[in-house]
Amino acid sequence: MTDTTLAARGVALDLLRDVLRKSVPFDDAFDAHPDLAGLEPRDRGFVRLLVATVLRRLGQIDELIQACLAKPGLPKAAIHDMLRLGTAQLVFLNTPAHAAVDTAVELAAARNAAPYKGLINAVLRRIGREGPALAAQQDAGRLNTPDWMWLSWRTAYGTAKARGIVEAHLHEAPLDLTVKDDPAGWAERLEAALLPTGSLRRASGGSVTELPGFDEGAWWVQDLAASLPAKLFGDLRGKRVFDLCAAPGGKTAQLVAQGASVTALDRSAKRLERVTENLKRLRLEAELVATDAATWEPEGGPADAVLLDAPCSATGAVRRHPDILRVKTPDDIAKLAKAQGRLLARAVDLVKPGGTLVYCTCSIQPEEGEAQISRLLARDGRVERWPVTPAELGGLSEPINEKGEVRSLPGMLADLGGIDGFFVARLRRRPE
Repeated sequence: MTDTTLAARGVALDLLRDVLRKSVPFDDAFDAHPDLAGLEPRDRGFVRLLVATVLRRLGQIDELIQACLAKPGLPKAAIHDMLRLGTAQLVFLNTPAHAAVDTAVELAAARNAAPYKGLINAVLRRIGREGPALAAQQDAGRLNTPDWMWLSWRTAYGTAKARGIVEAHLHEAPLDLTVKDDPAGWAERLEAALLPTGSLRRASGGSVTELPGFDEGAWWVQDLAASLPAKLFGDLRGKRVFDLCAAPGGKTAQLVAQGASVTALDRSAKRLERVTENLKRLRLEAELVATDAATWEPEGGPADAVLLDAPCSATGAVRRHPDILRVKTPDDIAKLAKAQGRLLARAVDLVKPGGTLVYCTCSIQPEEGEAQISRLLARDGRVERWPVTPAELGGLSEPINEKGEVRSLPGMLADLGGIDGFFVARLRRRPE
């Protein structure tokens, strides 16, 4: 095993610890790791794939390890994580058995765990022999989903749709792109499928920055579901729009590209730096304000339109961020729902009478979507629903619920390659 290979496994081990025992979001842990920059691009890609696979398949992996231990009970955390990394390679990444086992044993020696080399060797060799057959018999979607999430989705959507959600989570999402103009032309140049809504879709993998059009700012990465809210305002040319909680800026870019004069807010100045970078690459301009939207007083009064992409649990984005399965808790949902309610109430104040408010979250928890709108309409007679129609979504009807809200779920639009979970409600502020 080369030093580079050992270093890559060591980084993966550290990242797994940070996510599972410190509840650090995977992307944050990945970007902050001091040894990552010293790895070759191919090794960095492998580290990301390996850790994401463990997080996505953790329930299956732990059951396989338990089945292949000579004695019941799990080893201490660091050794358990080494076994998890080895199992992911053997069962789900098709790594040759000798390579996966040898690298795990060498990693144990490098991390002062030499007394466990025999255990690691024995367990992984058995998993290499028996693991694939055992995995084929597992209830993969259910095993990999925390109980509280499964129960919440089954209660909200029924068993069949909950099954669709957890099974969609087993697969990495494709790469979706939003283009400033000429989607058909860019679909050809990028060898991408043109979706009914105008988004482009490619298979995941590869370097995004090396694709045609990146340097010239012709497009940006944005899931199909995430592209829908900004499409629901109609003609925005010459209109003033507030984009609340704007980072990382995909929806801001859409609004500007549609001709709006946009003021984009975010509480985090650091997160707004990313919006600045993205807009600069895309050659688009917006006013950026680092502030709390719940207390912000805009100069010039309310806007013609307001987009509130509220901070949420992101349970709809598990396909792209499998760490969500491991770091989110029911307490997070309750806290976020309170903050969403405050922001939504303020958003009504920030839109002119006769104007449009779009509220969205990348969550599939009803507390962060449907329940927020129901409570708002019950307490504030200034707004009313403005139902979304299939024609506004390129003819797609499956994600629209009976109230005219967008409720997409992982498992929907399977014939197109799937969609993230999202909630979108469009409201109109009544004229005074």
